Amino acid sequence: MEKNRNYFIAIALSVVIVLAWQFLYMNPRIEQQRRAEEARQAQQQTTQQQQQASGAAPAPGATVEGAPPASVPQAAATATREEAIARTQRVAIDTNAIAGSINLTGARFDDIRLKDYHETVDDSSPIITLFSPADSKEGYFTELGYVAAQDVGGVPGPSTVWTLASGDKLTETTPVTLTYTNSKGVIFTRTVSIDEHYMISVADKVENPGQAAISLASYGRVTRNNKPAVPPVFVIHEGFLGVAGKDGSLTEEKYKDVEEAPVTVAKATGGWLGITDKYWAAAIVPPQTTPFETRYSHITGNQPSYQADFKSDALTVEPGQSIELKSLVFAGAKEVPLVDGYETAYAIPKFDLLIDWGWFYFITKPMFKLMDFFFRYFGNFGVAILLTTIVVKALFFPLASKQYASMANMKRVQPKMEELKAKHGDDRMAMQQAMMQLYKEEKINPVAGCWPMLLQIPVFFALYKVIYVTIEMRHAPFFGWIHDLSAPDPTSLFNLFGLLPYDVPHFLMIGVWPLIMGITMFLQMRMNPTPPDPTQAMIFTWMPLIFTFMLASFPAGLVIYWAWNNTLSISQQAVIMKRHGAKIELFDNLKGLFKRKPVQSK
Repeated sequence: MEKNRNYFIAIALSVVIVLAWQFLYMNPRIEQQRRAEEARQAQQQTTQQQQQASGAAPAPGATVEGAPPASVPQAAATATREEAIARTQRVAIDTNAIAGSINLTGARFDDIRLKDYHETVDDSSPIITLFSPADSKEGYFTELGYVAAQDVGGVPGPSTVWTLASGDKLTETTPVTLTYTNSKGVIFTRTVSIDEHYMISVADKVENPGQAAISLASYGRVTRNNKPAVPPVFVIHEGFLGVAGKDGSLTEEKYKDVEEAPVTVAKATGGWLGITDKYWAAAIVPPQTTPFETRYSHITGNQPSYQADFKSDALTVEPGQSIELKSLVFAGAKEVPLVDGYETAYAIPKFDLLIDWGWFYFITKPMFKLMDFFFRYFGNFGVAILLTTIVVKALFFPLASKQYASMANMKRVQPKMEELKAKHGDDRMAMQQAMMQLYKEEKINPVAGCWPMLLQIPVFFALYKVIYVTIEMRHAPFFGWIHDLSAPDPTSLFNLFGLLPYDVPHFLMIGVWPLIMGITMFLQMRMNPTPPDPTQAMIFTWMPLIFTFMLASFPAGLVIYWAWNNTLSISQQAVIMKRHGAKIELFDNLKGLFKRKPVQSK
């Protein structure tokens, strides 16, 4: 029993050390690195502006054989978003989900805002801006074009100005058609359509009216000027990702990795590529019948940027013939049913992995499906969390029963174990043999209480993942003062939960739900006897307080889950241990806290 207890203590201490390290060391360090990165980028942009002023800017890459254009042939991004949009010809986009426009220069998708999502929980706050022009500070866009040899003539690239041939606005029911004819008479026709959500379909036709065959390759890129200002959290991937090949595996690359060296993925037929944030993503699905090579890179040219791009194998267009290519562009919110539906409807390999389900994918996604079912039925994501926790507890009840039964049996034979300790003293070998004999006689397996707990760890992390990464949680209200389950509890003990008219420092934002969680954790730990070792007893006493401070900055949905899970565990343990005749130590332990210790006489 002592070994098991020490084992659990070691686990708890490890968790505390890791959380303390993250809270006290890593978070300040990440903030310091973020500021240093912003300063580096500002210095880099200044250097590039100086280079451009002296004529050192690289030439456009629209008609160069080889890789897609590495940089936008423009000055460093200094314009505001509104200025950048106003100085270019555009075709408006207006659907139920998206507002924005297509830039006729490059036929670039660089102005997309998401109507269904706001920056804050206030519906009057601005809607989310996903894409912005390349020459703005927030530059983020998607572009499709071609690369070819000089004898083909100019092919559509970053600087190409397309002509609007039909349609005056891109909507769910009205596509638009763009055309471009180069100096050799090659005709490029692009038809752009969009669904009622976030998928844009691009159908290209290349006609060769000349007397000789031409060869050209298609490319596509997702480019952004800056990585997110908020450092990523270890529980979710933010950065580059994609799948190369119909049976390929997912590739995930962090921003800092491609800053060191570009990453190239082997050529494959089928797949997709893009850049993802926590809730939003931009992805390109290239033509699925032509092999293409994928690259993730950090561009340090005239406009520093991060880029995910592909280049297909060259295609030949015979004289008097034409070819057609179909590509898809996803730009929007990572809604689970929507992303899954796109994977099925367009046969996109493993497109559901656009959402980071983590290592326990086989647990995480079904758990979300269950939570989403309750949400759609009751209309409250907080209630869905509570009900999902109950279902999980019910599924693991047999395992929990074995765990608590083992604990009850160990308590039952505790007096006999104390007798063995007194009998054998410091003879550890004899003590061990006697304890094994006692376990055998009493039909007790001391390890039986460990396995159920270990098996539940993946489920806990899967539920944690669901609550943290899914957009369905974002700005989802619970009851009372919780208006956003994805944000920390906004109240604080240190201003009496808003009664006192002053703001408190961030690290003192200990809200109501973190306090409830801490209390339930304290009660759960008091269900067991107080460890005789003073050090262990002190750890058990202070651990709930430490976790209260640690979890105060976590999303409220996670804290509510943890508090509710603790409450269910207390009830479950009490019922099971009472059934096995074991004493419930909770009330005696609570009385012991307030019992005055006798003063020892000198």
